[in-house]
Amino acid sequence: MDSKFNYYQFYTALSDWLSRYPRLIAILRWMNRLIVLVMYVAYLLVLVGICWRYRAIPRTGLQVLAPLVIVPGLGFGLVSFFRHRLNAPRPYDEWAIDPLLAREKHGDSLPSRHAFSATVISLVAWRAAWPLGVFLLVLTLILGLVRIIGGVHYPRDIIAGICCGLLCGACLWLF
Repeated sequence: MDSKFNYYQFYTALSDWLSRYPRLIAILRWMNRLIVLVMYVAYLLVLVGICWRYRAIPRTGLQVLAPLVIVPGLGFGLVSFFRHRLNAPRPYDEWAIDPLLAREKHGDSLPSRHAFSATVISLVAWRAAWPLGVFLLVLTLILGLVRIIGGVHYPRDIIAGICCGLLCGACLWLF
């Protein structure tokens, strides 16, 4: 109970401080949307790039592309299933806090699918071009912080999402 009380105090102090700087809250919300968009666009561009690279030998291209679609898809399905079964509450479900990121969903907090998806996409990109993968991993960490500061996830949710994403992404190297 004491650690949750400290979380409440931490979040209240943080959101009160941020409320004095509306531009910072706007940046937080903007970064949440932008990083998610960058991740999805990067994933699609990596897949299109692989298709383009192997256009002359489609069978090889399909063998390279298939795990980059199937492994993240299966991982996303498994994470969605387990998080629904756990149905862990979000910070605003447990505490009288007003999250800085607009969110109406309740429960299904652990693990974070945003953190999972961003991590897996980063590792898919790493397979294609490691500098892009590193850049996206940095964005993944920023997204995790944004979602914690925004009040829609506990740190454990983000850590669990990243760990699940790393595990799923490691499976990409089996193919």
